[in-house]
Amino acid sequence: MDAGELPVGWVSTSVGEVCSNLQYGYTASSSSEPNGPRFLRITDIQDGLVAWPSVPFCQIDSQLLDKYLLCSGDLVFARTGGTVGKSFLIGHLPEPAVFASYLIRLSPSKEVDPKYLYYFFQSTEYWEQIGLKKGGLQGNVNAKTLSSVEFYLSPLAEQHRIVAKIEELFSELDQGVASLKTTREQLKVYRQSLLKNAFEGKLTAAWRAAHRDQLETSATLQQRIARERQARYQQQLADWQTAGQAGPKPKPPKSLPPLTAKELAELPELPAGWGWFKLADVSDVSGGLTKNQKRELLTATRPYLRVANVYANRLELNEIHNIGVTESELGRVALEKGDLLIVEGNGSIDQIGRVALWGGQIADCVHQNHIIKARPLKLATSKFLLYFLMSEIGRKFIVRAASSTSGLHTLSISKVEGLFVPLCSGNEQAEVIAELESKLSEADQLDQTLATALQQADALRQSILKKAFHGQLVKQAKNEEPATALLERIRAERTASPAKGRQAKMVSKPLPNC
Repeated sequence: MDAGELPVGWVSTSVGEVCSNLQYGYTASSSSEPNGPRFLRITDIQDGLVAWPSVPFCQIDSQLLDKYLLCSGDLVFARTGGTVGKSFLIGHLPEPAVFASYLIRLSPSKEVDPKYLYYFFQSTEYWEQIGLKKGGLQGNVNAKTLSSVEFYLSPLAEQHRIVAKIEELFSELDQGVASLKTTREQLKVYRQSLLKNAFEGKLTAAWRAAHRDQLETSATLQQRIARERQARYQQQLADWQTAGQAGPKPKPPKSLPPLTAKELAELPELPAGWGWFKLADVSDVSGGLTKNQKRELLTATRPYLRVANVYANRLELNEIHNIGVTESELGRVALEKGDLLIVEGNGSIDQIGRVALWGGQIADCVHQNHIIKARPLKLATSKFLLYFLMSEIGRKFIVRAASSTSGLHTLSISKVEGLFVPLCSGNEQAEVIAELESKLSEADQLDQTLATALQQADALRQSILKKAFHGQLVKQAKNEEPATALLERIRAERTASPAKGRQAKMVSKPLPNC
């Protein structure tokens, strides 16, 4: 840091100069039994808070207790994992607590306001010095790195004023951010409400009233489906013969028995002109390529989609891999514009069966076996099916079909084929899509505005911190003891009593502070 930028009375220093006890935590097994002090772990720190009653306990030798005992004003850092680099300021301790080995503890000198340091550790300057981006990237931070972090130290009274001003401004900012996040959550509810209304026929009720003569019965829809499936099969058979009968011979379509009375009884009632079907009735469902070492020997390769590329109504195509494929497999695994891509498995039930629409963005693209492909018939619009599978009831059918083994929820091809989907005439499908996309587009625009506002709030937060630690946030007072004097006393105390330990505390008594 450039010392030439220093405000009057400030001094450039490092964390190691103004803090003691930069150390790693205690290694032990946690226990729900109150057989020792509380045992603070990385996972106990959530959203900048610790729910102390839920923090477990641990056993520790009384001779080690003093070394690892936390005090009010201590700062602990995650040194690894998803929150690496994030800090937490120990405030009031309701009872004795020690810290676990994946945390680093430092104790600021009495000449430094702990909150002053804590807020510095939220700044971009801090994150840049430890080599990580705010938000936590996988990696690690050690005590040496933390000790070397540099910052500007202000006079003690000014530290207090800076902290008070930061908290005042952050409080106002937090209220605004909370309001923005609440609105975004309401938008999620609104989107689901739109989808619900769409597939209950409410969005197109006026259209149906004006087009009564165009409505079809469920039985008529089923007859049209059967005819199109047969026509598709005949085309596939002709293509197979034209290609010299390469690859497996296309199979004739299965018969489409109507849904049973029991199945229909479990399904919501649909408006006139609509009918319930299974996804296999209105689309060809198939699996993809299994990745193995044999494919590395194949000379023909194609770009292929993985689970990491497919999200809910969104494709992430920045990183596409290639895979070996045989000529006979291409007909089954090649993607066509309008294909629905359904994720087979995920550790989270909320992510199982997420579905996106393939738009032909990459030529000659195929898909892996963990993505199940559904290729709709012409009378079943891809977007209509996509939006239904994203709706609350569509998600309910997907979750119900998924099985769970050791926490991994999976969908098989047969389970995807058995998913219930509604269908109506092509004209009404187009009307549903138009109404949905018009309203969803408005919601998306508002959501983008809110997302931008949240980014601006984060930028404003960083602007406040930058001004705070460069002497631009509060007025400087005359005749205040300069920070150089604070630093001299810290050094003198350290020289006079090097590595002075803390006085041991009994774990059976509350510890309000040290």
